[in-house]
Amino acid sequence: MKNCLRKAYHKANPWALFGFDPYPLIRPFLFLLNPELAHEMTIKMLKFGLGPQFFDDDDPLLRTPLFGLDFPNPIGLAAGLDKQAQVIDAFMHFGFGHVEVGTVTPLPQPGNPKPRMFRATDAKALINRFGFNSIGADAFAENLGNWRHKPRRSQYPLGVNIGRNKDSKDEAADYVTCLIKMAPYADFLTVNISSPNTPGLRELQGRKSMTRLLGKIMDARKAHAPNMPILVKIAPDVTDDQQKDIAAVALSSGVHGLIVGNTTLSRPSNIPRDVAKEEGGLSGGPLFSLSTRVLGNMYRFTEGKIPLIGCGGIGSGEDAYLKIRAGASMLQIYTALIFEGPWAVRRIKRELAALLRRDRFASLAEAVGADLKA
Repeated sequence: MKNCLRKAYHKANPWALFGFDPYPLIRPFLFLLNPELAHEMTIKMLKFGLGPQFFDDDDPLLRTPLFGLDFPNPIGLAAGLDKQAQVIDAFMHFGFGHVEVGTVTPLPQPGNPKPRMFRATDAKALINRFGFNSIGADAFAENLGNWRHKPRRSQYPLGVNIGRNKDSKDEAADYVTCLIKMAPYADFLTVNISSPNTPGLRELQGRKSMTRLLGKIMDARKAHAPNMPILVKIAPDVTDDQQKDIAAVALSSGVHGLIVGNTTLSRPSNIPRDVAKEEGGLSGGPLFSLSTRVLGNMYRFTEGKIPLIGCGGIGSGEDAYLKIRAGASMLQIYTALIFEGPWAVRRIKRELAALLRRDRFASLAEAVGADLKA
């Protein structure tokens, strides 16, 4: 089957004509555009099939069984690139082991005023303040349903990132609504309580608020989707005491995993002043150290009992490996894809497998938290 797919790909996909990565040639033209316009153009290109499609078999060493699902490799696409679930297969074909779409909110909302995305090119970083721009749960579910019913589609796990509307009067009800509407189509759901661009959202990471919210979400899961893995995405800016509270609530609530983490409000010194002054969350390389430190803390505070997904600043196989050794069972990237292009996924997987073999790990799972077990 894969041989047939490869032949069809080479006949139909213009990217196959390149014997090298063409993204360094394309990126300068994309970067002449406003970042959000470049993003919109990329989504349109992917809709027309103008993206690479890699059907290589993943290295068996990278196989990652988690949450009762089988991930062919641990590298996933973080929520935020395919915000409206429009091009799931296109991103799957980049070589990801899973794709997470969204954030979706119950009712449609435009998000924050434009411009709302800014590049710090030399630092390979972005600042965004989109504010959960969403087509709403009904239209989003329709997109997911159309994808699920395609005669030929990727079979890799799909995650859906759920949030609340900006002006919601009942936050828990918003998340429950999204859970019910997304559950028929998702392989796992991520509760986003950590975006810095929706007023008051990060307050849900407090112990009392988080306990109350997750209690209602897990009750809804039991009633409507009892086999659905529930993950929670947290911020990298939480203090050590907040991290301990989050770990305690996660352990007591029965959630299945934590994504560590979202974008940061901090501004490292290598972000140019004209970009650093913009409000919003920072992603990319400068986030790596902070997010990895918090990841390691969460692994310790949860005693390794809850799988962690490392997200924030991954741009190489070595970055991915350090996240795994700090406690990540799986990984997600976002900004590296914008600066390095689709070929980065294959490169990161190749480099990661080589590092696991170098250190004589028989599986990726053996390396999880290795730096904290020594």
